[in-house]
Amino acid sequence: MPAYAGGAETDQLDRNTAAPPPRSSMFGSLRVRNYRLYASGQVVSLVGLWMQRVAQDWLVLELSDGSPVALGIAAALQFAPTLLLSLWAGVLADRLDKRKLLLVLETGLGLCALVLGLLDVTGVAELWHVYLLCLLLGAVSAVETPVRQSFVVEMVGRDQLTNAVALNSMTFNLARMVGPAVAGGLIVFVGTGWVFLINAASFLGVLLGLFLMNPRELHRGDPVPRRKGQLREGLRYVRKRADLVILLFLVFFISTFGLNFYVTLAVLARNTFGGDASAYGLLSTMLAVGTLAGATLAAKRSANGKPRLRLLIIGALAFGVLEIVAGVLPTMWLTGVALIPLGIAMMTFTTTANATVQLAVEPAMRGRVMGLYMLVFLGGNPVGGPVMGWLAEHFTPRAPLVVGGAVSIVAAVVGGIVLARRGGLALPIPRLGLRRRSRP
Repeated sequence: MPAYAGGAETDQLDRNTAAPPPRSSMFGSLRVRNYRLYASGQVVSLVGLWMQRVAQDWLVLELSDGSPVALGIAAALQFAPTLLLSLWAGVLADRLDKRKLLLVLETGLGLCALVLGLLDVTGVAELWHVYLLCLLLGAVSAVETPVRQSFVVEMVGRDQLTNAVALNSMTFNLARMVGPAVAGGLIVFVGTGWVFLINAASFLGVLLGLFLMNPRELHRGDPVPRRKGQLREGLRYVRKRADLVILLFLVFFISTFGLNFYVTLAVLARNTFGGDASAYGLLSTMLAVGTLAGATLAAKRSANGKPRLRLLIIGALAFGVLEIVAGVLPTMWLTGVALIPLGIAMMTFTTTANATVQLAVEPAMRGRVMGLYMLVFLGGNPVGGPVMGWLAEHFTPRAPLVVGGAVSIVAAVVGGIVLARRGGLALPIPRLGLRRRSRP
């Protein structure tokens, strides 16, 4: 990719995304009380979420006699509602009070975990129960994710957005490192059902954080009044931005075919390496070590407030190459070690893409654009999950990693070349910003 060896394309992105002089350190967003409450609750809740993901995958494999296709179907059902609901969720995020909306949605996620846990510990859980709850969980998540993503800037303000996105990734991946390891041990000793119940209880943390926030300290723009055609308006806004369309194209292919670890790691641990749930937890934890390291590096880079196009493309390319390497290594320990740099590359790409998109759009459009972003980021999983499961079952459990890595490389090369020929990623951000609204 010689076009990104320090040319004008990267310089243009840096100029367009330049923030005011930095006034914070790597953890600058934590100076904001509302964000501290949010992040504290997320630490507790996300550990439970990752515990549930491991337990859910393992329960599906147990109920289906180790079928990778069944695992792919469960993943597809969980992500399918994104196709139908995430765009409308973006409209709701622009219209409604995001904090109050999140209180309702997080409660719904906790109830899904509670029901699955009760079914499992009482011994009546069947595969169709898991499928149904995956669908319900996916429906709530499809609305919750765009709302939560677009709520970040309201908590910290525009100047701290890049830092907050990176810190969110650190929190997410710290939980990703701890949760699977804890879940693997708990599954061996007490079974999957208690893991679901622990996750249900963990939602109390994020609910408490949201409840204790001071709404007057939020950086809110003027709410978008309800009117017809707001969804189409958001789509037209993105359609006119060819640079954003290219970036979303890149995110779609890498997330759909490259980020398939919810299928591959469980199948590798059980069917290739002959391990139990603790082996799956180990592989997940090794990947999480890498993603946490990648998120930490992103938080350090965020001090200058400049998401870089060069970094985006390099991260995508490195991710594809390292995924292929992880897919061909002969032992579980070597694969686990390879997952660490793979996780770093993955977080380099995803955090840069997320911050770039959020900084690219006008405040009144942020919810709808993030709804589209999450549709692109997650909406391909109903296709990618079954396809990767089919590859694992009919060829080898290593095939999804190799194929996903190859697709990621091609997408990065194509996207990078097109953006280079366009002269970079233009982000015409008006200096309107979000303001803090105080009540008398």
